[in-house]
Amino acid sequence: MPAPETNQQTAIPTPNLYETDFYAWTQEQASLLRQQQWSQLDLGNLIEEIESLGKQQRQELRNRLKVLIGHLLKWEYQPQRRSRSWLATIRVQRRDTLELLKDNPSLKPYLEDALVLAYENGRDLAMGETDLPEQTFPQTCPYSLAEILDDKFYPGEPSELVNEWEGENES
Repeated sequence: MPAPETNQQTAIPTPNLYETDFYAWTQEQASLLRQQQWSQLDLGNLIEEIESLGKQQRQELRNRLKVLIGHLLKWEYQPQRRSRSWLATIRVQRRDTLELLKDNPSLKPYLEDALVLAYENGRDLAMGETDLPEQTFPQTCPYSLAEILDDKFYPGEPSELVNEWEGENES
């Protein structure tokens, strides 16, 4: 990372645009890239931000799987409390997860690891929202990735909510 500029009179580092106005910094960096002004780029911060973007995609995948798995667990283990809200969350998280994978196919090899991490958090989410005891939920994910992402898969006993929803949305 380049050394911060200093005020010559006081020798106090002057904050750069990255530190004071991130959006303006991104626009400046994009402009410099377009103009191929390589020597003017803030390479240290640019590299850090690009690496961070990749990490954010992995985090988003884990978060979407966590919410999806948490709702699938609630759906299965608390059938009497099923709602259109739970159904909508399951459907939206599935679509968004598939879209994320479509936009970032290099995340696919990470799916199995993401599933393990997401299950732990999804299980905690389900325990917290259902008040069911920990032993109610399996220690490892009872669903395959194919099931989790399958828009026809709803664990546990069948629900009329799914049929009603699909009937309403076919019209």
